Amino acid sequence: MTSRIVVFGATGYTGRLVVESLLAKGQRPLLAGRSHTGLQALADPHGLPFQTADVTDPSTVRALVDPGDVLVSTVGPFSRFGHAAAAAAAEVGAHYLDSTGEVDFVQEVRRRYSAQAAGNGATMVPAFGYDYVPGTLAGAVAAERAGTAAGRLSIGYFTVGSLRRGISGGTRATLAEGLALPAAVWRAGSLQYTRMASRTHAFRIHGRVRRAFLATGTEVLFLPEAFADLGAVEVYNGWFPALSRIAGPLTWVTQKLERVPAGKRILAAAAKQAGGSGGGPDAQERSKSLSHAVAELDGQDGRPAVEVHVQGPNVYTLTGELLAEGAMALQQGKAVGSGVLGPVQAFGLEGLTTLCASAGLTLASD
Repeated sequence: MTSRIVVFGATGYTGRLVVESLLAKGQRPLLAGRSHTGLQALADPHGLPFQTADVTDPSTVRALVDPGDVLVSTVGPFSRFGHAAAAAAAEVGAHYLDSTGEVDFVQEVRRRYSAQAAGNGATMVPAFGYDYVPGTLAGAVAAERAGTAAGRLSIGYFTVGSLRRGISGGTRATLAEGLALPAAVWRAGSLQYTRMASRTHAFRIHGRVRRAFLATGTEVLFLPEAFADLGAVEVYNGWFPALSRIAGPLTWVTQKLERVPAGKRILAAAAKQAGGSGGGPDAQERSKSLSHAVAELDGQDGRPAVEVHVQGPNVYTLTGELLAEGAMALQQGKAVGSGVLGPVQAFGLEGLTTLCASAGLTLASD
């Protein structure tokens, strides 16, 4: 029996982009989510199967997949709502991808489910979208080119073009909530934590110097495992140059507020306000911007050694394309490992490069 691709959260903004991409590639995924009416409206025009499932009843999520199926989850925030899908995949032996940008969720998924998934022959690759495949690809190519000369790897995320009306409600809420979280970095052989936006880094993008603030990403978890010579890995966010100038003081204030009950309530209200009504930019708005990531690798002497750029479509379009291509690769048996893995460990660098190219993410010149 041919394995199926199941899109959980299919009626949400990211889920719809994944479904759209799969349909364009000739796939017929099973659509899943809470709303029977919403699923039917999305499925019927294409003659697609659909099935209701709710994270509050994990048995309904487990019922979505059989061994060897591919479960794509876009149901977030993942730290609150993502575990039902991850647990189901590991328990059943289904492959798994998700669209999370929450590094703490990825760490918890590894801790809870990796051994069980590996034992059941399942490959689970969380954060397989714009968060954090572009930086992983650029960083891995840089590390491979540098060989044993690797020192500090600095990865920057940028956009090219206008994002004025091109940010989803979920992204706005994530940015607001993230100000109170610590940034994970890899230094001196261990994972360490520091204040978000505690410093900035200047990158050169298309001939212009653009500054980005210290953020976080799953690159700090997975790249040191794939390239043991890396001395440090840091991830920076350069979407908004103006924000990079004030992000440091903002995170200092938000982390102070996070320590008291009244402050937590203020931050929760701010994140909810930032999220708005949800949804995201339409195809026309997405066409106005591109995604760009850069990896700068210093040698062990502290001097610049390698610089790698990758560029692809709009951040949301890219996420839909990557999840669709990743699901097809898992369905076709192209994974090279099992358990909860990073993109390089799951597909190998050559396989990941090919997969990313099919999604429109390619190596680029500065």
